[in-house]
Amino acid sequence: MTQAPVRPAPEQPRTGFRGKGPNYQQLLDTDSKPVPASLRRDEPGEFGSDDIPVERYLSREWHEREKTRLWSRVWQFACREEVLAEVGDTEVYDIVDSSFLLVRVAPGAGGIRAYVNACLHRGRALRDGPGRVDDLQCPFHGFCWHLDGRLKRVPSAWDFPQVTPETFRLPEVRVATWGGFVFVNPDPDAGPFEEFMGDLPSLFERWPLDRRYTRAHVSKVIRVNWKVAQDAFMESYHVVTTHPQLLQGFGDANSQYDVFGNVARGISPRGVASPYLSWEPTEQEKLNSSIDQRMDDPQILVVPEGENARTVLAEAARRQIRQVVGPEAEQLSDAELVDSYYINLFPNFHPWGAYNQIVYRFRPHGDDHTSCIMECFLLAPFTGERPPPAEHVALGPDDAWRDATEVLGSLARVFDQDEFNLEAVQKGLRATRKPGVTFAVYQESKIRHFHHLLSQWCLDPLSP
Repeated sequence: MTQAPVRPAPEQPRTGFRGKGPNYQQLLDTDSKPVPASLRRDEPGEFGSDDIPVERYLSREWHEREKTRLWSRVWQFACREEVLAEVGDTEVYDIVDSSFLLVRVAPGAGGIRAYVNACLHRGRALRDGPGRVDDLQCPFHGFCWHLDGRLKRVPSAWDFPQVTPETFRLPEVRVATWGGFVFVNPDPDAGPFEEFMGDLPSLFERWPLDRRYTRAHVSKVIRVNWKVAQDAFMESYHVVTTHPQLLQGFGDANSQYDVFGNVARGISPRGVASPYLSWEPTEQEKLNSSIDQRMDDPQILVVPEGENARTVLAEAARRQIRQVVGPEAEQLSDAELVDSYYINLFPNFHPWGAYNQIVYRFRPHGDDHTSCIMECFLLAPFTGERPPPAEHVALGPDDAWRDATEVLGSLARVFDQDEFNLEAVQKGLRATRKPGVTFAVYQESKIRHFHHLLSQWCLDPLSP
């Protein structure tokens, strides 16, 4: 990989933890349309400069702490509502050594339930994967429950005098929905999901996620702790070295980072050059880099003389999205149509803002603290009847993201570049004699925010 030449970014006055280069709010001042109030929020989080202990990524003890104090008590993204569209639709959500069975019991809001995915007879998982059923029957001996969790049938019931409908109702876990997503919480004493997600809905008012369908769903097993993988996708600081092909049209050092309770946000502008480049690209070069466009492409998007890459990119995106959302597209600012808004809800839910279609989820690979599952969902807006969700493509640890290029497009190349570092990070963390990981105060503040909350959940005796 050829490394782009770099130079020190021009010094700019610092505001709080601001870095070098023009800040994102200054770029918004140049927009051709009014920008929404949510983008004008500029609320950096301050989480100090202390190192994060390496043991969080390495030790089995820490993994066990997460099992008992995090995953068993926190609200977490389980699936999209669209996979539970009809009564009888089921989905399985696994986290560490727990498994939950989500079922559409009735139409409409409140019609989804989640059960512990274990037969009350011998413990066999009731379902191994998604599908539509009339009831919940264990494949081992045939114990069977109604969709609403009531006991329906016991083979040779005469031999189980101790089994009654009251004692053999499937145990439930709490369920909540937002934006077309289904969340579960195993803790019966947890606070409401609405309080937990806080400001998240206000960040998506103009880009409703419930009016999307899953056009792609790809997962991959990676041989690293889940936090090593997640950290890599929470900042743009790595772009200058890991994704040099993006620098001509990606303002990595112009990014803004915000914190709102359990929510954190990064915003990186596109259609502008990185201030770390050693030359000033033309507006056409900025555009080409932004959309991975080649000059010999017969459908090339051209920047007319006197215009700039951001406005041309925005108008092209506006024309495209207008076909789906109609006149609403005219109200969308250039920034909403062009820039990258990567938002995360603690602990591991990462929906991107505006009409960027990415949603990430990171979680341990079963009960193994040395490997994880990274998932990418692409959520597309639609007109008319909702298209069916895409089939899940599951990649193993020795597969490449580019094996899913057909559904992920140019993202596959970017993910392969990111993963190139991950196992080497895990290896280095095992080898290092340094007891902690050093994160930037501002550009990696989303990661610091995550670890701040993780400490509250896993270390604080008065944690949520």
